[in-house]
Amino acid sequence: MESKHSLDFERLVMEHKTTIYSVCYMFTETKAEADDLFQEVLVSLWQGMDSFRGDASLRSWVYRVSMNTCISYKRKKKIQTVPLEFSADSMAPNSPESKQAKMLHERISRLEPFDRAIVLLWLEDIPYDEIAAIVGISAKAVGVRLVRIKEKLKSL
Repeated sequence: MESKHSLDFERLVMEHKTTIYSVCYMFTETKAEADDLFQEVLVSLWQGMDSFRGDASLRSWVYRVSMNTCISYKRKKKIQTVPLEFSADSMAPNSPESKQAKMLHERISRLEPFDRAIVLLWLEDIPYDEIAAIVGISAKAVGVRLVRIKEKLKSL
């Protein structure tokens, strides 16, 4: 018989797996590494479920745990990032969208992990106040950082 904790965790993963994988994808170089990091995030979420107090939305908490796990992973790895290879399954090989997505990923991967996290959340259409709650800065600071990040991305 499954425990309530297990059922809650299963529901959490089913509802947020795309979000979790998107975060992992932005912090890795290969699909295999993203898959491994996804597993690391699931472990972190499992371990932290009892500590979730509900101060923020569940979605915000999942983003925060995912990003913190990914940032910690990158710090441990201390490797230079390279563009992620896109699989044929995800996009048509020579389409303009594929080339733009690859170029965007390459540029984003050159940002510092904190800025990468902010731009990822912004690309997910998350409001500034929620981004602020996830990354631990003010909404105004999110706006200022996004302006700087956009300028930096243009120059890369």
